[in-house]
Amino acid sequence: MGSTFLPVSLFPRQRRRISSASHPIVLVYLHHVATYLPTAVVSNDHFTRRNGLSSEWIVERTGIRERRRAAAGENTNTMAILAAQRVLEQAAGIDTAEIDLIIGATYTPHDTIVTLAHAVQHALGVADIPVVSISSACSSLLNAVEIVQGYFAMGKARRALVITSEHNTAYNNEDDTVAGHLWGDGAAALLFTPERLTPTDLRVVDVITGGAATMGKATTAVTLQPLNRSIIMPHGRDVFQYACQYMARVTEQILTRHQLTVQDVTWLIPHQANGRISDNVMRATGLPPERLVSNVEVLGNTGCAGAAIGLADTLPKLEPGNRVVVTVFGGGYSYGAMLLVRE
Repeated sequence: MGSTFLPVSLFPRQRRRISSASHPIVLVYLHHVATYLPTAVVSNDHFTRRNGLSSEWIVERTGIRERRRAAAGENTNTMAILAAQRVLEQAAGIDTAEIDLIIGATYTPHDTIVTLAHAVQHALGVADIPVVSISSACSSLLNAVEIVQGYFAMGKARRALVITSEHNTAYNNEDDTVAGHLWGDGAAALLFTPERLTPTDLRVVDVITGGAATMGKATTAVTLQPLNRSIIMPHGRDVFQYACQYMARVTEQILTRHQLTVQDVTWLIPHQANGRISDNVMRATGLPPERLVSNVEVLGNTGCAGAAIGLADTLPKLEPGNRVVVTVFGGGYSYGAMLLVRE
């Protein structure tokens, strides 16, 4: 996995499909975001003692200095529940009983039958509403937002809760010197409504997602095998190349679709996988580094929760007229971008 600059590569067939896609106007507002992070901090020195990797080596290749680890008794569901409770506590005038859609997103499930969404519904005590759990690797946040758009468009929901949560350390092999040092745990909860409730709400202008499983080593580059309790990354270079290309490309696509340029973007929040990937995406899009939102240095790769956690950190900084682009890439491969504006 080198640090060579990778230009944006547009594939004609995919460009035609995305640019010609219809996107009817569905009003969706992001009202609030809350997070939950475990208290245990694991520094790079832990891996030096464990498998001989120096902190300098890890930082140089990933940008990661430390990450969070769930405690005994914590898991994907417990972290999701705490994040969900926090977002409702902090919401302006929304009662828990008003929640009429819950979407859970994770690739590290605690239970594949009683899913993340069901666990949150049970904890909140909201009966007889749609609950959906999805996984498109680290891109799941944006697929979840698309589901919200669909429910709002059909008039089937008005108060939607999206929870992203990853318990990577439940599956991770810390003796793996290729990927064992990458992963951290955490969760975020996002509350969406079809109308603006407060001046600080963000309007979801657009979401683009896609699957790129036909590219490169998509189906073997990153895998999680629950029976072997292992997240493995045998083709890191392939992941690096396609993550850089797709996140930069879909960012440019969503801006072009709305007659915007990178100069109109206040903050870019990429998937928090690797500091060098984020830097490469910034260079490819032409955005100055001070507009990058990054938490990978202190949280590691928190999967589909990473960008949502970054969004929570960004909300207090936003002013009227500010625009945010969230761009993601996940194993499999999957990708997407979301454009938000504070009006």
